[in-house]
Amino acid sequence: MRTAGLTMNDVWAHRVLRERGVETYRLEGVTAELGVMVESLDLKHRGKEENYRPYLHMTGELRSVTPAKALPFGIAQVTYSPGQGEKVDAFYEFDDQQLVVLASKGYFTSGFAVPEQVTGIKWELPATADMLVLAPSGAQTESDAPVVFTQIHDIGGLEIDLESSGYDLAGYFADHSKDGVPRAEAVVDARGLKARSDAINSLFTEDELGLDTEVKQDVGAPVPETAPVADGMSARLQQIEAEIAAEREQYQTERASTEGTTENLYRKRVAGALHRAEEQEEPFAPPVPAREAQRDLELEEQNQESRRPVVKPAPSLDERKRQVAQRAADLDFGEDGEQSLGS
Repeated sequence: MRTAGLTMNDVWAHRVLRERGVETYRLEGVTAELGVMVESLDLKHRGKEENYRPYLHMTGELRSVTPAKALPFGIAQVTYSPGQGEKVDAFYEFDDQQLVVLASKGYFTSGFAVPEQVTGIKWELPATADMLVLAPSGAQTESDAPVVFTQIHDIGGLEIDLESSGYDLAGYFADHSKDGVPRAEAVVDARGLKARSDAINSLFTEDELGLDTEVKQDVGAPVPETAPVADGMSARLQQIEAEIAAEREQYQTERASTEGTTENLYRKRVAGALHRAEEQEEPFAPPVPAREAQRDLELEEQNQESRRPVVKPAPSLDERKRQVAQRAADLDFGEDGEQSLGS
């Protein structure tokens, strides 16, 4: 027997649980199979701690619940109309063997994408559910049928794989190993980017980094002390230096043409005179403002020297002896004069 179902969060479910004298059957942890209409399927990746392991994220709408054993009153399946079922999110994990298959089919190429034939169809997924069955009223009418309320465990995060679901999704992927391009050598196209919406995208492309995908080294060859810079990197650095030099030259040109700037004054008063002197093959004469500034500087130095106190050279030893002898003679003359005056 099949019957239409309602979700456990429906207002009628709470009313049934509160009513007394109503015949109900409550079942918890029922093993069931969900019928899910798949709407989208995206290839995503785990975090760094799991080495960016790929997995599939499936979203869809619940269309049916089929318990492993029949429910009371012979109910074998609970169905939901389109737009009435709950939203389902499931995560499909690849095992190691499936990852090998994906790699052999060109997983590391730009054209690798999720197959389109697995969406828009109904999937059967394993799950557990809690169910509340409301018994018929016993009126023996066509509308007198049991009502089933369901609540799916982890409906927003079902974990499935090959063993639990029975689906080998790696076999649905097309083989892009021959017609694809290595991802390190090509820009990911729109379809590949959509298939890897959460993949790790480098800030710089391989062309900008100038990295070689293959490095060949002769066996036994001496290893240089410092590895040579890659040609691509050198070319890129030279290009950047040329761009910086062009920007600097443009900036200096703009400054030289702007009134009042140092560059503008230099171009008008100094550079112009230099060019004229070179053309006339005459020794360069500073412009008038420069000559006036030089003259003012020389006058200032002369004034400072004139104001500087004159320092006499220290007398020699003979000169000091002569001065001492002269001083002693003066003193003797003074004593003799006083004696003669006193007498």
